[in-house]
Amino acid sequence: MNEAVLTIGSYDGLHRGHQEVINRVVTTAKALNTKSVVVTFDPHPKKVVSGKDNFELLMHIDKKLELLDFMGVNITLVVPFDSGFSSTSAPEFLKSVIVEKFNPAKIIVGYDHRFGHNREGDGEFLQDQSSNYGYDLEIVSGVGDQDVIYSSSRVRKLIKEGHVQRASYDLGWVYGFDATVVHGSGRGQGLDFPTANFQPKFDEQLLPCTGVYFARGNFGKTWLYGMANLGTRPTFDENDFVMEIHFFDGNIESLYDQTIEVQFLERIRDEKKFSSAEKLVQQLRKDKKYCLDRIDVYKQEKR
Repeated sequence: MNEAVLTIGSYDGLHRGHQEVINRVVTTAKALNTKSVVVTFDPHPKKVVSGKDNFELLMHIDKKLELLDFMGVNITLVVPFDSGFSSTSAPEFLKSVIVEKFNPAKIIVGYDHRFGHNREGDGEFLQDQSSNYGYDLEIVSGVGDQDVIYSSSRVRKLIKEGHVQRASYDLGWVYGFDATVVHGSGRGQGLDFPTANFQPKFDEQLLPCTGVYFARGNFGKTWLYGMANLGTRPTFDENDFVMEIHFFDGNIESLYDQTIEVQFLERIRDEKKFSSAEKLVQQLRKDKKYCLDRIDVYKQEKR
């Protein structure tokens, strides 16, 4: 390929800061009548370098590819990242992966981007090498608001603390993940709040903290609104962590073993132990009323 416009990065979450870089790549490539290229990695480099098996991510690689395509990126190269590849130096990566494969006319990266063994490649390195390989370099400043710069680590922290509204704002899309609907205890049916239990399809999926959430589920092209509970159901003295969602409309029986996308719109309250099932139902009715009053706010937000 000749004269591509290219960026490099893990881009976990594709938050608003990432989107600024990607949009610059796509726009510049169109202006130069060439291809826009994203070079990313799977697994996430931090997982490999840290050696942590439980490294949690905002999105699966398939979701990342879907969003990059939605944003207009022509080509995404997913580089398999393992312990061997982690020893690749910045000069070797630039030469063998970036220049020899794509011969970029321009490289655009975020202000804090690093690559190569020990993160030795940065904006200064790319600038020093630009004359050798004949590309222009653009470094995009941090993007944020209220004196906060958007970052994947910040979004992960927000979600783990239950601040899903703010996390979704930083992301630029409503936070959620693909899940499989599985059979549960059926306890919700007896409370007149039938629930569908769900499990993330992606083992490394970052989960919100425990609590009750205003949520919605998408299967096919249909969105259903409801309430999700993440926790141990302490009112019934249970200990196993479960994720379940009650939809205000729809037949739960038809969802079993299906894949749905669950999105978390707002955290309503903490999970708590009630003195009786009747007290729990009273609270659930209040939760439901709150959610029903809020549905119209979110009906236009489908991504």
